[in-house]
Amino acid sequence: MVDRCTKEQRSYNMSCIKCRDTKPELRLRQFFEKKGFLYQSDKYGKPDFINKKKKIVIFIDGCFWHKCPEHFRCPESNKEYWLPKLRKNVLRDKEVTLNYKNSGWKVIRIWEHELRNPIPENF
Repeated sequence: MVDRCTKEQRSYNMSCIKCRDTKPELRLRQFFEKKGFLYQSDKYGKPDFINKKKKIVIFIDGCFWHKCPEHFRCPESNKEYWLPKLRKNVLRDKEVTLNYKNSGWKVIRIWEHELRNPIPENF
């Protein structure tokens, strides 16, 4: 299927997608900072939150970008572009998780849809 947007419109749309300071990240920022985590680390795999002392990394995964098994919907247009890109994202997630775990870190991955509920007090 052909892309419904012009090249210029698609470029504009994609430029509006943020990779940091997303709503889910900002919602959790204050909560995790109180627990000793640093926000938006530049460490390997770019975890959203990191606690070096406790060796814990936290990733907030968007349902589309990381192919949530519950909410992912395959794009209807430009599949030749999107499907390989999203496959690479999932593969990279697995690789990053494995590398952290093999180095003795605890890895927590939170799906975007899980943030619709209040944050548990005992987290």
